[in-house]
Amino acid sequence: MRDRIEIEKDQIPYTFDILLADEEFEIGIFYNQRADLFSVELIKNEETLCYEPIIYGVPLFQDIFQEDFPALQIVPLDEAGIENEVTYNNFNETVFLTIENGDD
Repeated sequence: MRDRIEIEKDQIPYTFDILLADEEFEIGIFYNQRADLFSVELIKNEETLCYEPIIYGVPLFQDIFQEDFPALQIVPLDEAGIENEVTYNNFNETVFLTIENGDD
């Protein structure tokens, strides 16, 4: 089983501190009810580095290569292989933000 970033859906919108690849970040989680779409904001040293949608199977922050970004991949996945999209009903129930750190 991969490591997971646990999301508290009843707290959205909210931010939390997290240690990723030995670096401190802040992550903001948001939800657009009309589109049934979650989004994530990555913050370091009080500066927003990125804001993007959470899409099933697509690594977060994959299109941005900067030294300020985590040196690992965060991928929304259902490890059981049943789901194929991120929805309010399945996010952090069967679909999780999994950490791909090369140790799997």
